[in-house]
Amino acid sequence: MLSGILGKKVGMTHVFTEEGKNIPVTVIQAGPVYVTQIKTVETDGYNAIQVGYEEMSDKHLTFPKHGHLKKAGVTTNLRHMAEFRVDSTDGFELGQEIKVDIFGEGENVDLTAKSKGRGFAGGVKRHHFKGQHMTHGFMTHRRPNSSGATGPQRVFKGTKKPGHMGDAQITQKGSRIVGLDAERNLIWVSGSVPGAPDGLVRVTKAGK
Repeated sequence: MLSGILGKKVGMTHVFTEEGKNIPVTVIQAGPVYVTQIKTVETDGYNAIQVGYEEMSDKHLTFPKHGHLKKAGVTTNLRHMAEFRVDSTDGFELGQEIKVDIFGEGENVDLTAKSKGRGFAGGVKRHHFKGQHMTHGFMTHRRPNSSGATGPQRVFKGTKKPGHMGDAQITQKGSRIVGLDAERNLIWVSGSVPGAPDGLVRVTKAGK
């Protein structure tokens, strides 16, 4: 069985449990995905299944991707490609369709997505710096002060300074599947998911 699937973030809502508890959830349109390549230890050095997701028009399909899909016997134009490691490739075949029924309600999953881009941000917003006083003659307020030691005469890598905020890959671990709809390929996961609506989300079984 495949350890994960690709999907798109739809948005947030809430559901009520049988005990009457209100749980905030994120809806993910997951799959179906199609097997586009089977990698084995003999040919690639490891076992993995490559899948494609989300239909696209012919004009946006590149020639290399067209040839790759044609070789796999997939007639649908697919926008995104990703691979998942497996212990064995037995039971998989090119062009095979995989849906959300590989997961179960109550199962824990890891969610990987790209966070929203915030543009250029200062230290207070980007790193939650406290900032200086607004009174008593302080002139710096929200500006960063020292850049570090003067001896090396350089700024060390990793120093927290103003810069590009967001637009980074984030993995959120341990989210619980609250509900499934196999007919509509929908997954309800507890809590929030990184990224904007319609953003690509990689859903993986926890610990895989």
